[in-house]
Amino acid sequence: MSHSGFEQLKSDTFFRKMDYWMLVPILSVTLIGLFVLNRVLSSGFGDLYPMNIYKQIGAALVGLIIAVIISLLEAPTLRLVGWAIYAVSLLLLVYVLVDGFSLEDKWGADSWMLLPVVGTFQPSELAKVGIAMVCAQLFEAMTNNKLNWWQGGLLILAVFLPPVALIMMQPDFGTTMVILFMFVCMVFVWGIKWRYVLLGISGAVIAIPLAWFFYLGDFQKNRIITFLFPGHDPDASFNLIQAQMAIASGGLFGSRSENSVHVPVKESDFIYTAVSEHMGFVGTTALLILAFFFLARSLYVASRLREENPAAAFTMVGLTSALAIHYIENLGMTVGLLPITGIPLPFVSLGGTAMVVNFISLGVMLNLSVERNIIQK
Repeated sequence: MSHSGFEQLKSDTFFRKMDYWMLVPILSVTLIGLFVLNRVLSSGFGDLYPMNIYKQIGAALVGLIIAVIISLLEAPTLRLVGWAIYAVSLLLLVYVLVDGFSLEDKWGADSWMLLPVVGTFQPSELAKVGIAMVCAQLFEAMTNNKLNWWQGGLLILAVFLPPVALIMMQPDFGTTMVILFMFVCMVFVWGIKWRYVLLGISGAVIAIPLAWFFYLGDFQKNRIITFLFPGHDPDASFNLIQAQMAIASGGLFGSRSENSVHVPVKESDFIYTAVSEHMGFVGTTALLILAFFFLARSLYVASRLREENPAAAFTMVGLTSALAIHYIENLGMTVGLLPITGIPLPFVSLGGTAMVVNFISLGVMLNLSVERNIIQK
């Protein structure tokens, strides 16, 4: 089939071949997030409401439009988009460190830049998508023997290390861990001998004390100590105690009390507590099932793409693993199973940058799934 013929087929069959098994769960999670955020933001935010919820709805709509546009792109164009996203995010990560705007006193990291009209923007979120898409192309070249392992490895490190180093300089430990987890998952799927896996684990064990003494800040150390020894510091344990109280107050269908439990950063990092409080066990269970179904579907598609389109499979694994670790860490820290980090809940937490970038990831994943469906036809 000619390129023009394939393009016409893709546009004609787009909505019939759309992967609704991926799209519908995310749209449902987004609606849950907007419903809960509206309840949270309507009390305690003063004059910022309702503009803050309008901005979140706007970010979701803009993100959905971008996702649809990306899902319609042809494969060569999508590859170029991946390089463009990587290059732009790298430039913005450099700019963040020299722009003179900082929220480090409030959030512990200089991760945001100030844009007119849009407001604050976090380039490290965009960097995750760029790294996944570009590294996937290099992994494919190694799979097809266009590059040997050391050539490909050097190129991948040249792509991977600069944005990670810039993010660590902010310093944003949470996002760094997300990117490292994403990278490890992509390497594992590409194929690596177990001795290298064990070597990597040994290196991580060695790096833990080095990170403790030379990289982590006092507040980050305190979060880890609080996780390991609950209750050692009542002030440090306050967020977790309040979060667990809010979750418990939700009951089966949500609390009917007008006085909600106070949880710091309830609109963002601890948004899961608000879901439980306003929608109860039924709401949190629905959220978990939808997120799990989306992630499982994404990995299934990646497994089907492994032979026919390795780059697409690696991209799918990278983006899925980045979203998965967000869900795992955010939910785990909320209930006390993992240390507290500033990682939001995808498609739910307040934040225009995260919402738009998550939909960009969704658009890329839908593109790869739709193209697979059309090729099979």
